[in-house]
Amino acid sequence: MSNHRLRFARSCFAWQRLLATVLTGSLVSTNFGSPPPAKAQTTAYCQLTAAATQEKETLRQSALQGNTEAQNRYRALVNQHAQILRDCRNRTWPQTQAVWLRLYPCDLQPGVLDKVMDRVVNRGYNQVYIEVFYDGQVLLPTAANPTVWPSVVRTPGSERTDLLAQAIQKGRDRGLKVYAWMFMMNFGYSYGQRPDRQSVLARNSKGDTSLYVVDNASQVFIDPYNLQAKRDYYQLILEVIRRRPDGVLFDYVRYPRGSGAGSVVNRVQDLWIHSEAAQQALNRRALNYKGLNLIQRFVSKGYITAGDIEAIDKLYPQEGEPLWQGRTPPPAPQPPNKPPTAAQRQPQLQWELWQLSVAHAIQGIIDFLAIAAWPVQRQGMKAGAVFFPDGNQSVGRQGYDSRLQPWDRFPTTLEWHPMSYAACNNTSCIAALVQRVLQYAPSGTQVIPAIAGVWGKPISNRPSLEAQMQALRAYAPRLQGVSHFALSWQEPQLESERKSCRVR
Repeated sequence: MSNHRLRFARSCFAWQRLLATVLTGSLVSTNFGSPPPAKAQTTAYCQLTAAATQEKETLRQSALQGNTEAQNRYRALVNQHAQILRDCRNRTWPQTQAVWLRLYPCDLQPGVLDKVMDRVVNRGYNQVYIEVFYDGQVLLPTAANPTVWPSVVRTPGSERTDLLAQAIQKGRDRGLKVYAWMFMMNFGYSYGQRPDRQSVLARNSKGDTSLYVVDNASQVFIDPYNLQAKRDYYQLILEVIRRRPDGVLFDYVRYPRGSGAGSVVNRVQDLWIHSEAAQQALNRRALNYKGLNLIQRFVSKGYITAGDIEAIDKLYPQEGEPLWQGRTPPPAPQPPNKPPTAAQRQPQLQWELWQLSVAHAIQGIIDFLAIAAWPVQRQGMKAGAVFFPDGNQSVGRQGYDSRLQPWDRFPTTLEWHPMSYAACNNTSCIAALVQRVLQYAPSGTQVIPAIAGVWGKPISNRPSLEAQMQALRAYAPRLQGVSHFALSWQEPQLESERKSCRVR
């Protein structure tokens, strides 16, 4: 990061106080006949009819048995369904309807990826977000994985089999756009166990990593200011975009969320800025020796005293007010007014140091996201950020949501994917989250909400996807896309089969 003064931006809402003062029907029978006109093959939300999906599945199974005629008819039907889906989505809101998908080693078995992608198309989706980096593992073949993370597929004999590349091609064969979905600041448990990466991990003032505060032990967050973290992640991105997905989505663009009282940070000791790289970057924000000295005292103790202020005044008598990036000191008093005492200056200086510390933590996230998105966009691919609409809120006078997720400052050149997963047994709380994002998203920002559920019935205190989609339609035309988490929820039997098969 440059040592020069940063550009400071005023936040739209949750960070306003902080950043304003601190940092800138029936088809043919199974005899492989010709299907009827396209308009008879889809139902609401561009889903294919039961007859259409059954014929395709029958053809797929016959094709797997080596039936040449079935293979030809299957390929033709896949192409036809791709065109049907394309036409339907062009005339049906939302124009983009996506689904989230995790792949498994079992998906390498003959015909399985075809089956999975067929199910995606059958349900009216024209985009699929494939998880390629999660829980400390990557969806790269072991023989072509130069990253520090182990491969998802480690089955003997499959060292050179590229499941991600296959999935991208299978999706495109069906008219789907395929995105790579990646964790960002959560590098995973395997990374956190590496002796050569301990200095990369984010730490609080106790020296604890996120393993000590997050219930899910697979989550290990890194210091976004650490150069090694940037190098490791950049190499991973280069390998992923080499497979030429249509886009990349970055998830976990934030710090960990603690439980209970730990879900709010209101002390500098609780911020994840106590690793060496983050501390050095914070020190570089000082613009004079007084500023540097006060920053160091505040971070080490969690507060400053009037004595601290008097001490630095004596140490650096040639300097005026303590300065750091973004600080505008009060004007000097005019005679006959006396300068304020150290005790009078202490409350404001301590407040500004707290704001600086929080803003420093936030800036690390924003800078890391910019580094991650750059090679993606340079290749002409879409890049997007996944976030919680409530992850950037202030709490009380000086507290903040511990995730410190500054999505209102994400670049508008990125797609915004707010995870609108609220569960209140109706659509009101879900719509409220989407409305909150739309309210503050700058004009032209592409907002694609992610909602959770299944078609045709409520689940987990959430209405059916149909009900949720109807609620979100009220925000068209600003919303042209919606995604659904996840295919595993809609296809639980298929998910179970894919996770627990005996890999051959």
